[in-house]
Amino acid sequence: MTAQSTQTAPTEATAPQHGAEVIVPLNRLKASPKNARKTPHSPATIEAFAASIKAKGVLQPPVVEIERDGEGEPTGNYLVTIGEGRRQGLRLLAKRKAIKRTHPVRCIVDAENDAHEISLDENMTREAMHPADQFEAFQRLAEEKGYGPEEIGARFGVTAHVVRQRLRLGAAAPELMTAYRDGALALDQLMAFCVSADQDRQRQVFEQLGEYRPVHAIRRAMTKAKVRADDRRVRFVGVEAYEAAGGGILRDLFTEDGGGWLEDVVLLDRLVGDKLTGLADEAREREGWKWAEAAQDYPDMSAFGRVYPVAVERSEADAAEIAALSEEYDGIVSEAGDDGLSPEADARMEEIDKALQAFGPDFAYAPEARARAGVMVMLGHDGLARFERGLVRAEDVPADPPSPWSEAEAADDGADCGAQAGADAPEGETPSSLSDRLLIDLTAHKTMGLRDAVQADVNAALATVVHALVLQVFYPGYGVWTPLQLRLTTTGLERLAPGVDDGPAGRRVRDRCEAWGARLPERPEDLWGVVAALAPSDQLDLMACCVGVGLYAVRDPHDRRPGALAQAETLATAVGLDMAGTWTATAASYFTRVAKPKVLEAVTEAAGAQEAARIAGSKKADMAEAAERLVEGKGWLPIPLRTVSDAVEPEEPGAEAPRDDNAYSFAAE
Repeated sequence: MTAQSTQTAPTEATAPQHGAEVIVPLNRLKASPKNARKTPHSPATIEAFAASIKAKGVLQPPVVEIERDGEGEPTGNYLVTIGEGRRQGLRLLAKRKAIKRTHPVRCIVDAENDAHEISLDENMTREAMHPADQFEAFQRLAEEKGYGPEEIGARFGVTAHVVRQRLRLGAAAPELMTAYRDGALALDQLMAFCVSADQDRQRQVFEQLGEYRPVHAIRRAMTKAKVRADDRRVRFVGVEAYEAAGGGILRDLFTEDGGGWLEDVVLLDRLVGDKLTGLADEAREREGWKWAEAAQDYPDMSAFGRVYPVAVERSEADAAEIAALSEEYDGIVSEAGDDGLSPEADARMEEIDKALQAFGPDFAYAPEARARAGVMVMLGHDGLARFERGLVRAEDVPADPPSPWSEAEAADDGADCGAQAGADAPEGETPSSLSDRLLIDLTAHKTMGLRDAVQADVNAALATVVHALVLQVFYPGYGVWTPLQLRLTTTGLERLAPGVDDGPAGRRVRDRCEAWGARLPERPEDLWGVVAALAPSDQLDLMACCVGVGLYAVRDPHDRRPGALAQAETLATAVGLDMAGTWTATAASYFTRVAKPKVLEAVTEAAGAQEAARIAGSKKADMAEAAERLVEGKGWLPIPLRTVSDAVEPEEPGAEAPRDDNAYSFAAE
């Protein structure tokens, strides 16, 4: 029967018999109401049918039933009992003008069996191809036919990315594919092995891990000695620059972001070093530093002294113009309505910005400071370059800084002060002409008088303490320029805990010091006048900045200071220290560095005993990674980082206040 002959409705006599093969125009095929599949095919499935039919035609003819009217006469249409997906694929091709609406379709007529039953039979009595067979079949098409991912995808209605995934899985080591077919390996485990196409490495990891093969452990082992694409070094250099230099990337085809690992670690480190060095050299030439260095890791800043920028001196005319421009700028901002700035106002603000920028920064390093200091450019933990300016090497710090006052001048000043106070010295008598013993005796009395006077003057006492602390923190080598016998030791922590200087707390400490350093004079001999002129609240802020730098509460087995450590706990309680916002428990920071019972203890406290039991049988590295995920966001802290809560007042006289035994033993140890 031809397509032309089917345009006229057949009579009962001419209707095709059971088992007959007929050619039916597509627009004469209809969905059968007796189809057992009530859930519609997904768009992806219909797309796959359309792609397959377009490439290879209809491989299996649909099974159809003759449609009849109310009187039992054939209508000329056919109801598709088996093959509704193929009919939908054909309709999609017709909608896209790839075929005509009357496209001839070869069908098989079933006039004896119950349509609903055979539809159910078709969907139940079949077994889908094992995914492993599909993976290997795609691989065979690529090898024997030379089809690329795009062409294979077009022929089967899937994306090229899906084809690449299946090709990678199809190229897995035979031992892995056998284990997958036998059910000894799950699909997500197979995908983890196929992160790399190296079959030898796949076999090696498969044997090493044994029966316990968590996905994250497989992926980590398969990418060992490679660098993740989200590593801070990669973010700094850029994947494009790495690839341009000839570096290879192992792409992860089985994650949403595509991720991957950089395979040439040596090349990556060289690119990072070259970029940092270039930034350092550029900063030295542009800013005029004595030296410049690059470092991939954050160095121990305690090995350096510091100089800070000072306020730029401006002429009265420049200062007045800056003030006028700033006032005009603020006025424009304040007058902006709900609709924002007008084009004219916006243009004027841009002009003011350019004019203010032309005056340069308000604070800058003095030429003398740049002549003996340097800049270090390092790679921060966020993948951005960090510039540490004003660093002074140990050899550039004077061991015995020259004082602007000679001993004779200091003695003369003392004599002048005494004369101004009404002490009449015999003509020709100077401190230098007195014996050493007498000079000591006299100045001892003066020291006692000074103690008495300072005790009676709270403001002078505060200024004296702040002056002594600032000299030691902000003017390395000049700490001896104070009569106050207060010595502050600043100990670097970077060598003890790499990365601590670049952590949240470290950056806040550094920012405060830099902000105060910009307000202090360049010459230490001018410091007293600046400190004494500060408001008491500013003096206290400056003192807090210096005191914070001098705190040291590190527990060192070779430096037993139980009293100092106990006081550190008291101080932490007093200031409400919460380390949860500064430190996070990760595999690297904690879990790989403690025994398994400690890991399980942490997980139990943070996530519950059930989660701890689930990972109890894991290997150490896998347990550490799992623990990191389980405690994430829970604010869990190990005992040394916890702050002892304030003691609760006893409810009755003589009753003991509750205490944290763990914290108490830590403080008392």
